[in-house]
Amino acid sequence: MIRTLIVDDEEPARERLRRLLSAAGDVEVVAEAEDGERALAQAIELAPQLLFLDIQMPGCSGLEVAASLPSPRPHVIFCTAFDQYAVDAFELNAVDYLLKPVSRERLERALEKVRAGHPGERPLERVTRALPPRRFVAKRGRGYHVVAARDVVAFVSEDGLTKLLTAAEHFWIPPTLNDLEARLDPRQFYRVSRAAIVNLDLIQEIVPAGDGQGDVVLKGGLRLEVSRRRFQRLTEILQS
Repeated sequence: MIRTLIVDDEEPARERLRRLLSAAGDVEVVAEAEDGERALAQAIELAPQLLFLDIQMPGCSGLEVAASLPSPRPHVIFCTAFDQYAVDAFELNAVDYLLKPVSRERLERALEKVRAGHPGERPLERVTRALPPRRFVAKRGRGYHVVAARDVVAFVSEDGLTKLLTAAEHFWIPPTLNDLEARLDPRQFYRVSRAAIVNLDLIQEIVPAGDGQGDVVLKGGLRLEVSRRRFQRLTEILQS
């Protein structure tokens, strides 16, 4: 059985998809979510093999939810009310897309791709590289919060986990720093060491420490070490 999570802020759309999937024979809908925060919580808790993600939802989009999923990532099929021209932008970057209202025939073709394993580069990796996330769904305690990219001071790796820091608080997110580095907008974020990625717009001071290395001081007073091989490049980026 293909363990599946349906994410859509419209109950009729979820009900229609659930009814169509019930006829597929090898799909088990393990949960439904009506917003991005709940979707991520359920994805982490239930580890589904397949997500049907609405693209436009309150709080954060389906693309932003996809960018926050932990590894190993499930297959993702985006659902959208966009017209054919808008959908073209996503066609090569997802396992598949479905136009609402979803038809039985179109759904079956999408499921066949999932059953076949969709060989080649994982589509989710392509879509998140093409569209850097503008928001992140992050965990603190038992809750989830949406954090705008402009408010992220830094991402820091601690004991194998990724901490998202703002000027006033911190959260935890599933992606590793390597995953984040591949997705983030390089005009806004820069990896200063193996353990940290910083927001270039929120750097307040560069402190040389000799031997070609140094530290950065960020909004809120956070101070991070910059590796020797990255320090010169960082200064060049900021000067440009």
